[in-house]
Amino acid sequence: MKVLFIGGTGNISVSVSKLALARGIELTLLNRGQHQPIEGAESVTADINQPDQVRKALGDRRFDVVVNWIAYVEPEIERDLDLFRDRCGQYIFISSASVYQKPLTYPIITESTPLANPYWQYSRDKIACEERLVRAYREEGCPITIVRPSHTYDTRIPVAVGNWASYLIPQRMLEGKPVVVHGDGTSLWTLTHSEDFAKGFVGLLGHPQAIGHAVHITSDYVLTWGQIYEQIGAALGVEPNVVHIPSDMIARIDPATGAGLLGDKMWCALFDNSKIKGLVPNYVATIPFHQGIRRTLDWFQADERRMQVGAEDHAQLDRIIAAANAG
Repeated sequence: MKVLFIGGTGNISVSVSKLALARGIELTLLNRGQHQPIEGAESVTADINQPDQVRKALGDRRFDVVVNWIAYVEPEIERDLDLFRDRCGQYIFISSASVYQKPLTYPIITESTPLANPYWQYSRDKIACEERLVRAYREEGCPITIVRPSHTYDTRIPVAVGNWASYLIPQRMLEGKPVVVHGDGTSLWTLTHSEDFAKGFVGLLGHPQAIGHAVHITSDYVLTWGQIYEQIGAALGVEPNVVHIPSDMIARIDPATGAGLLGDKMWCALFDNSKIKGLVPNYVATIPFHQGIRRTLDWFQADERRMQVGAEDHAQLDRIIAAANAG
């Protein structure tokens, strides 16, 4: 099977790329060549935002599956439809589980949960992308599949307040500095390691019953936010200095952080994974968070450069804490 990944070297997609190669898939990665190549995958250097450049790089090649890991707004979907509708047997769009209705009217999230997010533009943009693809499927028979990850981690620290792409939170925990947990820390949350996500995702590649469908892929491990921070601290060998601040207060102090809280992380997120398990019968998440976070920390600690934290990351948290203390 010939598969093209647009991107393929990110927090989630590296694990998917490696598993796809291990299962004998002929994988091509199209990106700007700014990340380390993945051994065994063909690399094609082109900027997806330059369609003529992509056409020149790919020529008349066809693929069984095209996956775009880095599409976020509807015009990018229009571009992809123009580029790939006639050169692939399946187009997979990476959406987000944050598209689901907030607040929920039913506590268990399924793929039929309504899509609506009045708080977060990122999620509304993903909804618009999904709607365009569904229209292409209905009106043209375009072979699309929509996949919705939910807080999937590997080379990221899965936290709700602070830069999760940096070593900020572990560094603050190790130094005894306060870290912020929104609310009282008792809301329930689902975290998924990228290697677990990959098992479900690779099973969808070229799957004829997945055409026209949306499916989320998460673990079945559920933690409170308090437990998440406790387990990060335990993996570091420290007790975190946690400061609890209401989500709506954080949103007033720092609107960018608040959008992701009010539109996603302040709500309980419990997922029914029956659909992915039906499509990929051997799918099961096997990496609990206390093990997965240790692997993530090991990745950061393996290279001192990964543990460098910008002053602005600290300043952002300090501003939130100071403003909350000031009332």
